[in-house]
Amino acid sequence: MVAISLAEGVRIPGDIVDLESFRRWAMSDEFPERGWFSYLGGEIWVDLSMEQAFTHNQVKAELCEILRGLVKSLGLGYFFVDRMRLSNLAVDLCTEPDGMFVAYDTVRAERVELTEGFDGGYVEVLGTPDMVLEVVSDRSVKKDTVTLRDLYFRAGVTEYWLVDARGEKPQFDILRRAARGYTPTRKQNGWLRSGLFGRSFQLTRKTDPLGHPQFTLGVQS
Repeated sequence: MVAISLAEGVRIPGDIVDLESFRRWAMSDEFPERGWFSYLGGEIWVDLSMEQAFTHNQVKAELCEILRGLVKSLGLGYFFVDRMRLSNLAVDLCTEPDGMFVAYDTVRAERVELTEGFDGGYVEVLGTPDMVLEVVSDRSVKKDTVTLRDLYFRAGVTEYWLVDARGEKPQFDILRRAARGYTPTRKQNGWLRSGLFGRSFQLTRKTDPLGHPQFTLGVQS
């Protein structure tokens, strides 16, 4: 296979032929610092676009801040934010979710393993996290709502949190594992209950003083 140059300084080596070779590249010093690269069921997915400030970056920051604080305060485990890699060998998956939760018990039971990068330090969750978060962007609609929904389910992820904040009203779903796929959690007075966290959540939007959207993730017992 011939190496592919996508942009200045961004190059996919020609020897990537499977998940193992993609993971080696992803954890090497040759992996690009710019862009998002995933291996999804035998295909390489690439996004070199800039992250949208308010309907992606700020939404992601809000959810990750609240969830990380909750996980820490309850002593549940680890909440990893984006740029932490997730790989699952059983379903041919290697990607960087916007966020993911791994319980201490999940690590103890060896359902996940934290693996080190080329220069030391943990850079990857290998196995099945308990929860994954994705925030939809213009270029990731099919990836997040179809491809990853299927792969996360087949990988055994208990809850898939999916957010699309591009419209006037944010769409927020907590997808729970069922027999044949994920099932959206039903809202109760506008709130979604998470079995993993034992809390209910609501994502709301208002306008900040400069006219930009501002998102808040509410939490209640």
